[in-house]
Order: sequence, then structure tokens, then C-alpha cells
Amino acid sequence: MSRIAYVNGAYVRHADAAVHIEDRGYQFADAVYEVWSVFGGQLADLAGHLNRLERSLRELHIAMPMPRSALVVVLNEVIRRNRIGEGLVYLQVSRGVAPRDHFFPTEPVKPAVVITAKPVDRQAAEAKVRKGIRVISAPDNRWGRCDIKTVGLLPNVLAKQAAREAGASDVIFVDAEGFVTEGGSANVYIVTAEGEVKTRSLRANILPGVTRISLLDILRAEGVDVSEGAFTLEEAKRAKEAFLSAASTFVMPIVQIDESRIGDGVPGELSLRLRDAYMSRARRTAGVEA
Repeated sequence: MSRIAYVNGAYVRHADAAVHIEDRGYQFADAVYEVWSVFGGQLADLAGHLNRLERSLRELHIAMPMPRSALVVVLNEVIRRNRIGEGLVYLQVSRGVAPRDHFFPTEPVKPAVVITAKPVDRQAAEAKVRKGIRVISAPDNRWGRCDIKTVGLLPNVLAKQAAREAGASDVIFVDAEGFVTEGGSANVYIVTAEGEVKTRSLRANILPGVTRISLLDILRAEGVDVSEGAFTLEEAKRAKEAFLSAASTFVMPIVQIDESRIGDGVPGELSLRLRDAYMSRARRTAGVEA
């Protein structure tokens, strides 16, 4: 079956989908995006991602392309047309099409919308989780507004490619003061020897992850001590456990940072328990029994 994309009001074959050459997302990265996980054909954490989408658009002074209720209808229709049971949905909204100029268009233009969906092999993902991943560290050379989920991801792309070439799965960024900020496309957490979970505060230059919100709620509900503050790369390397979180990977245990083994070199007990708890919660938010 051919994949189907939604592009500016039309459902088209994925192979035929295209945007205008003067779309500002293409020319300036003047666009934002969101990614949802799909469980049983239903969107997980729907409201959280929509809230962040609206915030990102406001920060860039881009109008919502349609009412939230209408957008949900389109997202679900893309899922239906692609027959996605377990998978991911990608949404991108750009400022729209206008003659190339660094200034915003002087005349109002309609935001451009692209939505795609693809299936995910959950069993293969679980096999990766049970092994854990290796990451490398890299200087955080991204722009100063990582709280906005923009498509301007070139520093992330270069860092993640460097990780792949080093035989690792991902990267964690470290700021000029030596503190960990976040991953190449995920939030970062460590578990101290005392069992406290640390993750960087949103006051730092990081993305407010939707999955992060759920994980912090789960941890606090279970009585786990949580600290939202700075921790160094060396602290991360000495941690009892470490893991990443994102809508696409949920909770991913880290077993090695650079050349340092984390804990026993296998996914930690808390990381795995937290992943199971989040998966159950995400399924509930999607309206699918855990």
C-alpha cells in the first residue's frame, strides 16, 4: 500500500508530496514540528503535543493553520489512510510561501502544513531497549532557543552523525560550563548512587519534552526523589543509571557515555521500570488499554 501524506489541504501519495520552493520552512527553517506516537491507531499524549505546538507557533508569530479540533481530525485521517496501528505521526507547520526575504512577509500568507505517518516495529525497539545504547558527548553549539521545537536541526544532525560514525546510537550535548543539556533529539536523565533522578531544568536551553512531563509525574507519584538542575558530564559518567526520553523512543537506557560504562553496563532497573510505566500511561492517553 502506498503511503499517504497531507500537504496543505490535500491527501496525496507520499511519493508525490511536495512543497513550494519558496516555502519558508525550506529556505529559512522558519517552521516548527511535532511528533506523536501511535498506539492501536490512536495518538498518545495528544493534548501535550498540541499545547507545545501552539506555544512554538506563538513564539515564532506563526498562526495556527486551523482550529485544534480540525487539526486532530486531519491527524487521525492520516493515521487511518496509512493504516497505522503502532507508529509515529509527523506534523510540520511553516510560516508559508512568500518571496525569499529575511523579513516576515508584508502581506499575510497561509501557514503551510505537512503531515506524514509511518509504522514502527515495537518488538525491534524493545530489543534495543533491553541492551541499552552507547552515546557520545559533544559541545552544545545549538541556537539559544531550543525551547522552541523548530525544524532548524543542523547541529543535531551533525552531532548524531558523528555519534553513528563513532559506533554510538546518540549524542548528549554539554554546555560551555561543562553541564549536560540534552540529547540529540531527547531529554537526558541520570540516577545517582542515592537513587535520585536528575534532569536539566527547563530554565536551561532545552526542549520542554512532552514525554519528560509524564516521566516526572510518574517518578514523583512513585516517591522517587527528582532534581531539576545542572549536572556535569563527569557526574553522568559516574551515575548509577542514565537514560533518554522522547516521544519516538519513550525511555531509552544508556549503558555507556564516551568510553565510560554506566553502572554495570546494562540497562538499569529504574530505567526499565519507568519505561514500562510510561508505556502504560501513553496507551491510556491514547485510549488503548495498557
